[in-house]
Amino acid sequence: MAGLVNNLLILFLIFQNSCLAFRSPLSVFKRYKDSAKSHSNECLGSNRQLVPLSLSDFALDIRMPGVTPKQSDTYLCMSVRLPVEEEAYVVDFKPHASMDTVHHMLLFGCNNPSSDEDYWDCDGGTCTDTSNILYAWARNAPPTRLPKGVGFKVGGEEGSKYFVLQVHYGDVSAFKDKHKDCSGVTLHLTNQKQPMIAGMYLMMSMDTVIPPGEKAVNADIACSYKMYPMHVFAYRVHTHHLGKVVSGYRVRDGQWTLIGRQSPQLPQAFYPVENPVEIKYGDTLAARCLFTGEGRSSKTFIGGTASDEMCNFYIMYYMEAKHAVSYKTCTRNIDPEMFKNIPQEANIPIPVKPDMTMVHGHHEEAKSGDTVSVMQQPKRDEEEVLDQGDFYSLISKLLGEREDVVHVHKYNPTEKAESDLVAEIANVVQKKDLGWPDAREFSNKDERANAILVRDRIHKFHRLESTLRPPENRHLALQPPKPGSGNWEKERAGDLNIEEVVDWPGINLKLGQVSGLALDSNSNLVIFHRGDHVWDANSFDSGYIYQQRGLGPIKESTILVLDPNSSAVLHSTGRNLFYLPHGLSIDHNGNYWVTDVALHQVLKLASNGAESPLLSFGRAFQPGSDKNHFCQPTDVAVDPVTGNIYVSDGYCNSRIVQFSPNGMFVMQWGEESSVGQAKPGQFSIPHSLTLVPDFGQLCVADRENGRIQCFKPETGEFIKEIRHPLFGREVFAVSYAPGGLLFAVNGKPYPGDTVPVQAFVMNFSTGEIIDTFIPLRKNFEMPHDIVASDDRTVYVGDAHTNTVWKFASPEKAEAVIEARLTNKPMSKELLKKEEKHPVVQQASTGVSVVLITTLLIIPIVVLLAIAVFIRWRKTRLYGADAEHKLDSSSGGILGKFRGKGGGGLNLGNFFASRAGYSRKGFDRLSTEGSDQEKDEDDATDSEEEDAVPHPPAIPPSS
Repeated sequence: MAGLVNNLLILFLIFQNSCLAFRSPLSVFKRYKDSAKSHSNECLGSNRQLVPLSLSDFALDIRMPGVTPKQSDTYLCMSVRLPVEEEAYVVDFKPHASMDTVHHMLLFGCNNPSSDEDYWDCDGGTCTDTSNILYAWARNAPPTRLPKGVGFKVGGEEGSKYFVLQVHYGDVSAFKDKHKDCSGVTLHLTNQKQPMIAGMYLMMSMDTVIPPGEKAVNADIACSYKMYPMHVFAYRVHTHHLGKVVSGYRVRDGQWTLIGRQSPQLPQAFYPVENPVEIKYGDTLAARCLFTGEGRSSKTFIGGTASDEMCNFYIMYYMEAKHAVSYKTCTRNIDPEMFKNIPQEANIPIPVKPDMTMVHGHHEEAKSGDTVSVMQQPKRDEEEVLDQGDFYSLISKLLGEREDVVHVHKYNPTEKAESDLVAEIANVVQKKDLGWPDAREFSNKDERANAILVRDRIHKFHRLESTLRPPENRHLALQPPKPGSGNWEKERAGDLNIEEVVDWPGINLKLGQVSGLALDSNSNLVIFHRGDHVWDANSFDSGYIYQQRGLGPIKESTILVLDPNSSAVLHSTGRNLFYLPHGLSIDHNGNYWVTDVALHQVLKLASNGAESPLLSFGRAFQPGSDKNHFCQPTDVAVDPVTGNIYVSDGYCNSRIVQFSPNGMFVMQWGEESSVGQAKPGQFSIPHSLTLVPDFGQLCVADRENGRIQCFKPETGEFIKEIRHPLFGREVFAVSYAPGGLLFAVNGKPYPGDTVPVQAFVMNFSTGEIIDTFIPLRKNFEMPHDIVASDDRTVYVGDAHTNTVWKFASPEKAEAVIEARLTNKPMSKELLKKEEKHPVVQQASTGVSVVLITTLLIIPIVVLLAIAVFIRWRKTRLYGADAEHKLDSSSGGILGKFRGKGGGGLNLGNFFASRAGYSRKGFDRLSTEGSDQEKDEDDATDSEEEDAVPHPPAIPPSS
């Protein structure tokens, strides 16, 4: 039995090494390679589906697996699993198709392909969830090209896990020789984050009705754009037979700029825009489809069959990665009157040569011009539902093309509301899921009661709620929830992203020059502004004496307290006190500390609305540089623990002055900057102050030196400097938020400079920039002050635009939605798909402990069973001699593990053959005293895995 135990130990070690090999990404990559679908031997080209290009890049070949279509106008689909779990970026496409056999190809990204077969008829649909078009190729049309630095994000938490290729085979006569087709596309993917992310914007008319015989009918779509800038680089148009021309425009300040114009009867690929078009916040996107009703004897509605019509204008765009949204829609017309000014070209059909026409279905439209309502007549096979990327056809495809479900919706624009449409489609989908036989009968019943019940089912195939009934440009930019909120490391792990709160009404307040911002103990926003006074070139003489005292003090309230959500003015103060307000701070008792550069003073005011100061520092209208005077002081900070008061002074002095809580001068530090590089402790307009209680520091925005300096507040000792090229020449303001985040704004660039004016989020410990942000509504011109709350809500005030913006991290509101959408159980079809397409894991991920343990236990259990069986057989055959016979037969099943000779196993020799192990302590376990060495070849690691190409290296998320 001792021999059996030793052999079991050896097996344990062998299987442990096998499991370690299994954890290797090389072995996982090899399994993916071996299990990937091979192309038919009759197909030309490489049969390697995944080809590493570099440590970070790889090529993925997506090809039809050797198909021979049986009839003309056949649509075939196939899918390929993204071979990595982590985020990747598609940066280029290489088509493999012949115009002789393939009419067009579309590549979709989604998470749930409609089938797990090698390929299938696209009548069964492309995807059962949201599908985005990534690529389009059509004969006689240019291929899609992505600009440099732009990629489609796939994989990870949000991106598509599958690619679905749809190929339309036009003329089947090309397959008379029965050859097999492997048309497709090769994707170039990279693991390197792209600065710009590509996306799709779909403009779609939902309520157009084309009267019979009408020569020209317009379908107009328009939405206001209320997001971060997007850059258009390609477009695609889509209608059925009646469409003559589709045009898309950007409308800004009444000016119409063409995005793209094309005949929908030409190949419906993505065409590059002739001139780059940027879409900014406040622009309007507008599109028009020109139809004709000639040849029809009844009304034509929007729908998915060949006898219906569609009006779609696709915009392919890219956005800055941190603001990117992959899919957006517009389904309404917000301003019909504006189309009176649409360029005349939108009303002129584009001539199309017969050999260039796009085939729209399996067969030509019925010659009888009389079309009967599809809801009244079962759908014929030839009424092919078109273009899997379009919404209606996607629904119809997913419903299985049943004869009783032939048309999801006939929209009546005068009576049917969009909510009814959602409920109607929802119930049809529910019917299909439950196997109810008569769709038409059920669709006539009351749909409203069941609308909520079926929302989840609707979501799975096109996020129906957000597609059919969106607010203008509605989008759902899901982000992973941010774990914790206490320190910078946690925020950084989730890539903190700050964006403008675009529905905050405070931007519309009527203010003067905004000079100071602060937050009170209730998180209310406090604004310090100049009313009708303006600081300009005439305000001071060369001795810094204020020249406009004759105007008198500002009569209106200069301090406004706003509700942070509604921006309603809760109360106000500061009438008839100030001439040119500047800095604002609030102490732990709620008192306001302000500076006035015209008065050359620092004032303490009660927050209860009292119009006379509680305390004043400096002499009114008297500039100076001693302990009793200031010269245009800029800001104040009050230590909540010690009560000490710090004043940055200022425009004509270059110092920080410290006072005791009762207003007595304590000390000062700082001096004017010397020529050349400014030294620590030197200032050129110390413009803004913030206390950093977590680190015991006081930081100063050293404006004209373009840096932030931090000091020990008790002594004025210099601690560190934060400086970045992105700051440019000026840093206007700085604010610290508990948890290690530092916020700042820079100044407007000088002529010839390229650094933009923007706001910054930094890691206070390292000074690293985490994020930059700008507003969507209006633009920064002179952002003068910034303040951040504990929950990372940020306010910025601008002294040129007289505006205050509110910013926040959008993930707060989206984390709940993300959790709900990503925790759904995996479907059976998807589980099958996972088995057919193993996934390359990140090298650090490894294999689960449960899997390793299982792999170890199974062979041991089997071996024990064999051993018990052998012992039982020996006992029956030999009785008392069984032990001797068993030992003498050890060269049988397990004997080969005992080395070259027929002797016993020596564990000391076995481990000695492994580098790094000592024989000490193992020789005593020798079963039969053999000193024979283990064959050196047995200790040699296999080189076979090294011959396998390395999988793409996936960098860990930062």
